[in-house]
Amino acid sequence: MLYPIYVHQGDAEHAHGITIPDFPGCFSAVDNWDELPAMVQESIELYCEGEDMELPKPSSLETLVKNKEYQGGIWMMLDINVSRLNLKSVQLNISLPSKLVSRLDAYVSSHQMTRSDFLMLAALEVMDQNKLA
Repeated sequence: MLYPIYVHQGDAEHAHGITIPDFPGCFSAVDNWDELPAMVQESIELYCEGEDMELPKPSSLETLVKNKEYQGGIWMMLDINVSRLNLKSVQLNISLPSKLVSRLDAYVSSHQMTRSDFLMLAALEVMDQNKLA
């Protein structure tokens, strides 16, 4: 899932500071740009570890760029592997038609997710679209 991140550019003596607005208080730092995706992923994983929280929906970049709190840095969209986030879960038992399960398994396998990840994201998407609870 694509999330906006804000990078405060460093220099030869200072690391690049990273703020992740959709995860308040979650931040990171890297010396090299190529380390950035892995460090942001790790920071978000640690932030979510065992937390009883809903996965936040990514903020609109159009809204964030207008925020005076973020000046002088660089905005980036980063693909976060939400299947690696360890949020507190509740086990439930559901029944689906076998052909649908086969299609679901093929989809999640090709997108490096689990059934649970897919069902969570699908439920959030439908509820957001329909403004449900």
